[in-house]
Amino acid sequence: MELKPELGLRQVGLRFGGRPVVEGIDLGVAKGEVLVLLGPSGCGKTSLLRLMAGLIAPNAGQVTLNGAPPRPGQGTAMVFQSYRLLPWKTVAQNVAFALPDLAPAAVAQRVAEVLALVGLARVADALPAQLSGGMKQRVALARALAPRPDFLLMDEPFAALDAQARELMQMELLRLTGAQGGPGVVFVTHSVDEALVLADRIVLLSPRPGRILARVELPFAAPRWREDPRSHPAYADLRARLWAQLRDAVLNDPQSDFHRAAADLRS
Repeated sequence: MELKPELGLRQVGLRFGGRPVVEGIDLGVAKGEVLVLLGPSGCGKTSLLRLMAGLIAPNAGQVTLNGAPPRPGQGTAMVFQSYRLLPWKTVAQNVAFALPDLAPAAVAQRVAEVLALVGLARVADALPAQLSGGMKQRVALARALAPRPDFLLMDEPFAALDAQARELMQMELLRLTGAQGGPGVVFVTHSVDEALVLADRIVLLSPRPGRILARVELPFAAPRWREDPRSHPAYADLRARLWAQLRDAVLNDPQSDFHRAAADLRS
């Protein structure tokens, strides 16, 4: 059954200081799917997340969440590369911070539920300084899930983790969001491998101004957290094709730090 888009961008353009950031972006994202935005640095990936969250407005086109312009904190939650935890608050208090409109009893119940979901109930009273990087990111994920958003907007949330923690968090994200009725996820990354492991669909963006270069539907069966997509016969070919497109986009971009090096190699 085809998923009905609920978060939509139609011919969206954004400019900062007169310079184009993204142009002509058409996207539809549905609850229950993972869309990965893959592209070089500076191509507007984070700006697209901010547009989806309603933190900024486009200069052209339209962004809608369930048919209306998005509003910050209404239906979306953001997870960042930095954990952005309040160091003086406990794990439970950091999660509760995302629930200002609930009664105290409802807050306590929701916090307990979401900490159990991410496996952190045992450290509910700990301070962030007492946690590992992976645990801190799980607190940040719990805080984002607590308001039960329709969409999680994730800006390279695992980039600062070590390789082992990063892979474990990728599987944890798929487990937590893969249930029926779970939130949609829009995930930003520079990593082709991370995109292939997480995504139902990948959108490859060009160097600034960001435009859509390719849309890739992935053949990996759900739930992907139970079976590593890297064992799929199509994985190696998909990785090679995506990396070639991303590499060529960067090397052919005159503003890229790698452009002159590539020209020197060709001469």
